[in-house]
Amino acid sequence: MGNQTDFEAVWESLGIANDFLFGKVMQAADTKELPKRSRYYQSMIDLQVIDKGQPYKKLNRSYVIFICPFDLFGRGRHIYTFENICKEDHSILLGDEAVKIFLNADSGMSDVSPELKAFLDYVSGKKSEDIFIQRLEEAVKEAKRNRKWRHEYMTLAMRDQENLERGIEQGKMEMLFTLVGSKLLSLKDAASQADLTEDVFAEKMKNYRGI
Repeated sequence: MGNQTDFEAVWESLGIANDFLFGKVMQAADTKELPKRSRYYQSMIDLQVIDKGQPYKKLNRSYVIFICPFDLFGRGRHIYTFENICKEDHSILLGDEAVKIFLNADSGMSDVSPELKAFLDYVSGKKSEDIFIQRLEEAVKEAKRNRKWRHEYMTLAMRDQENLERGIEQGKMEMLFTLVGSKLLSLKDAASQADLTEDVFAEKMKNYRGI
C-alpha cells in the first residue's frame, strides 16, 4: 500500500445513495480540529441540498465520515458514531438525521464487521486477502495511472470549491440582510462587510426579499 495521500483523491467525496447523503474524508494526520471540521462539512452538505425558501423536510439523512489512521478519541475503538441527543435524557434523539462517524484504523478491538476491519487494516498499511480489498487496491492503482481520471477529478474538485465559495458568500449575504432587516446592523456597516456600496447592497437586499 502507498502512503496516505494515495487515498485522498479517491476517498474525499460527497455523494448520494439510497436517499441519504454522505461525505467521506481520508484524514492522514490528527490536526486536533476534526470535530469542528465535521460540523463545517455537515453545513456544506446541507447548503448543497436545499435552496433558499425550500422546506427543511428536503434535507435527507446525511453522514460525514472521517477515515483516520489514528484514534482521535483515545478509547481504542474502530468506530465512533455521533448523533445529537438530549443531555438530560439520552433516550431522546433530536431527529435532525445528521450523523458523524470517525473510523480509526489503529485499533485491536473487535467492534466492527470483518469487512470493515479488513478495509481499516488496509488503510493502516496491512496486507489483506479480502477479495474486496484486493479489488480496491487495483482500483486505487488504476486511478493513479489514469491521467484522464486525475484531470476529471481536479475539474470536479475545482467545481466543488467554487460551489463551496458561492455557498459561503450566499450565506454571508443572507445573514447581513437578516441583520439589517432586524435593525441589528446598519446598512452602511453591512455594505462595508459585503465590500459593496450602500446602493448596491440595498438593491441586492431588495431583490433577496422580493420587494
